Amino acid sequence: MAMKLYDLDVSGNCYKVRLLCALLDLPVELVPVDFMSGAHKQSPLIDLNPFGQVPVLEDGNLILRDSQAILVYIARKWGGETWLPTDPEPMARVMQWLMVAENEIPRGPGDARLHDKFGMKLDIAAAREKAALILELMERHLQDRDWLALDRPTIADIACMPYVALGWEGGVPLGPYPGVSSWVERIKQLPRFIGMPGCEGSVPCPA
Repeated sequence: MAMKLYDLDVSGNCYKVRLLCALLDLPVELVPVDFMSGAHKQSPLIDLNPFGQVPVLEDGNLILRDSQAILVYIARKWGGETWLPTDPEPMARVMQWLMVAENEIPRGPGDARLHDKFGMKLDIAAAREKAALILELMERHLQDRDWLALDRPTIADIACMPYVALGWEGGVPLGPYPGVSSWVERIKQLPRFIGMPGCEGSVPCPA
């Protein structure tokens, strides 16, 4: 039986789960969530995730919320040592970037996109300032490496890429950050890569 993913196509957090499943060639049943009508706050989704958020992954009797936790589960169950190693040091290197994907990136380019694309009321100046800080850090980090955590792509890259690549939808383009832009393009060249609205595989994300 295929896993079931409660999904929103314009959500970067849902997309990172879809992307990892595609890269691992894993079957997954997508259950679209009508976010605009508030379906995420109603049954059956609110019964699966009391936080009322997507994505939610259903794998048999297991219900998981939070995109980073879902990436960890999928990587360890089906990805072997490649996407999330079990050795303490490389695992920690991956996990520290998962924390960035949970904090600095959504509060920077993620919030800027929420403001510009979806009309959410928030401090856009603060969001763009945070976006500049994390992108400058990532640019320096990627000067002498191809991937965020290890010498190969891991779920650190999958977790961090979506809202960085979609930052242009919030007035945070990647033009000033050529190292980050090249990193996004390397991810897009991975076998079985799939895109999402605003960051398609065949067309570069706007700079």
